[in-house]
Amino acid sequence: MALAAARSRCSLIFSTILLMAAVASGAKLSKYHYYQTCPKLETVVRNKVNEIVNADLGMAPGLLRLHFHDCFVRGCDGSVLLDSASNSAEKDAPPNFGSLRGFAEVDAIKATVERACPGVVSCADILALAARDAVVKVGGKFWSVPLGRKDGFTSSLVEANTSLPSPFMTFPQLVQNFAAVGLNAKDMIILSGGHTIGQAHCAVVIPRLYNFNGVPGATDPSLDPKFANFLRTLCPSDEPLTFVGQMDATNGTFDNKYFKAVKGRRGLFASDAALITNSFGRRVVNIAAKYPGSFLKDFGKSMVKMGKIGVLTGSAGEIRQVCSAVNN
Repeated sequence: MALAAARSRCSLIFSTILLMAAVASGAKLSKYHYYQTCPKLETVVRNKVNEIVNADLGMAPGLLRLHFHDCFVRGCDGSVLLDSASNSAEKDAPPNFGSLRGFAEVDAIKATVERACPGVVSCADILALAARDAVVKVGGKFWSVPLGRKDGFTSSLVEANTSLPSPFMTFPQLVQNFAAVGLNAKDMIILSGGHTIGQAHCAVVIPRLYNFNGVPGATDPSLDPKFANFLRTLCPSDEPLTFVGQMDATNGTFDNKYFKAVKGRRGLFASDAALITNSFGRRVVNIAAKYPGSFLKDFGKSMVKMGKIGVLTGSAGEIRQVCSAVNN
């Protein structure tokens, strides 16, 4: 009995320490945030994400992109999930409308979490966990996700248009765009590696194939000629809505093949090709292409950093009942 009592006291002390750490952190995020209120949260989310990705492999990049697009506009506050009666929300912006996927799937994850822990877990935190679990499901390396985000009240099409990076950006423009949210050049390059499971339409490729820099018939000289010829078979000049599909040789698997493609001048976006127009960019790309373990580890680090952009914590924000609408 003495041993059992001692174990019980140790367990109580450990739980108290974790709770005190979470409280003391105040506005900070913590992987222990739901330790008391929703201890099985990560298991619940992971199981649901695995079910979703098993049913549709394309949802892995979909969930990752949702978190990315959420964080770059107003911070990681779940604002990308909000509906608007006037079609003026982030999801209605041209960079998102028709291409951003996973809204119904996030609703399904939220509903599952609500059954386990009603009114406790934010949609913003669900996005962060779902992105991580989707990446891990298709071959990525696990990283711990700090939690404690609250959901925001506002979603703006205009802000999405001005804040999200474009697939046509140059290296300096990309660096400036990421710096605006507190991410450095290495973060930008490493997070671009998420394109390893990415998908795209011909609209982003056609300007590089037929009308580069506004010159009729001109092709982007940074494209490998054989790859450019291959892309022309997929993307006739008058079919911008055609689906290109894979962005590297192992699409559907989270690995470093994207960087091998970029290094070989087979990046799909102009922004992919831009990564090797700078000496620092070439160095990071070369390392990521050569050492897959290094890239996977760095990706997790940059995702954690991205996941802390502009978060609402404590008394700021709310825990939405449903992810597509603010509470009454």
